[in-house]
Amino acid sequence: MTVIEGIILATALPLLWLLARAPTAWDRLVAYNSAANRVTAALAISSVVLNREVLLDVAILYAALSFIGVVALARFMERGGGFR
Repeated sequence: MTVIEGIILATALPLLWLLARAPTAWDRLVAYNSAANRVTAALAISSVVLNREVLLDVAILYAALSFIGVVALARFMERGGGFR
């Protein structure tokens, strides 16, 4: 793992804490989205550094599924579902 990948993943640690302790469901959703973006970036950097194209495919798939999940949860919470 390169230094840049480590830094990106280290910045996800406060987001994981926020994911567990955020005051509202909207804050948790934003924390999840931010953490997912960092994981996607780390996968993309790993793909380039290790010269493995399959990791880039995994990063694209992970980003797409994360986006769909965030949109679905946001629509659910907008309609009155969710916690708090």
